Amino acid sequence: MKKLRLGVQVLYTILTNGYVYGFLHGKIYQGKLKYVCVPGLNCYSCPGAIASCPIGALQALLNQRGFTVPFAVLGFFFLFGSVLGRFVCGWLCPFGLAQDLLHKIPVFKKRKRLPMHHILKYGKYLVLVFLVCVGSMFLFGGFAKFPAFCKYLCPSGTLLGALPLLGGNSLLRSQIGALFFWKLGILIAVMILSVKVYRPFCQYLCPLGAIYGWFNRFSLVQVHWEETQCSFCGACQRACPVGLSAKEISRSPECIRCGKCIEACPRECLGFLARKEKTEIQK
Repeated sequence: MKKLRLGVQVLYTILTNGYVYGFLHGKIYQGKLKYVCVPGLNCYSCPGAIASCPIGALQALLNQRGFTVPFAVLGFFFLFGSVLGRFVCGWLCPFGLAQDLLHKIPVFKKRKRLPMHHILKYGKYLVLVFLVCVGSMFLFGGFAKFPAFCKYLCPSGTLLGALPLLGGNSLLRSQIGALFFWKLGILIAVMILSVKVYRPFCQYLCPLGAIYGWFNRFSLVQVHWEETQCSFCGACQRACPVGLSAKEISRSPECIRCGKCIEACPRECLGFLARKEKTEIQK
């Protein structure tokens, strides 16, 4: 499971950010594929990105003069949310992969959560409401003059977009200002924190995780728990990177379907397939 997940994460990142010409020349791909969204964070301004970020697309539609309901992006979220839920976060998001790799660095005593987690976990919903939605809707009122989440917070955009562009474009380097250093500071803070705490951006700040988390309870991809077979040994909770119990796994908005609980369960009472589905497949 661990190797499969890492392979999928790497392959997905390469496929969605594989525009090599952009990295070499500091240019952004602007072909027809940029009109298409991919499920995970995928900064439009990344020189390697061949498609768009759904959060960026949502903000762009909300930024238009005269409010219109962004049905296309809402439909996109409903489709991928109802099918995958936060499986997108665990298996498909490039910035999630970056945090996973940083957390593997063997320094610091590892933590699953920050202190006051029960309060801080709602931070991503505040970001969704006030930066992605409110900040974008009032663009022409002078609040942001650019999608607010992308402009002021998103560390993925800084890592995969701003830094590669600056590295390949001397004109952009001459225009660096205070805003870039603010965003760079956020990125550095998230990266350092990621070494100690599992996926801090995903747990506390990511608006995309907030959206997909709403679908976790009823999405098609679930981690099924066979309660009658469970000995309540706690192995799954110890293995879960965010400390969820057997009752919380999968249905919790915090579950990213990483599969670590499935590997850890000694009685095989957790799985992406329910026991009935396993039996039918075996037959």
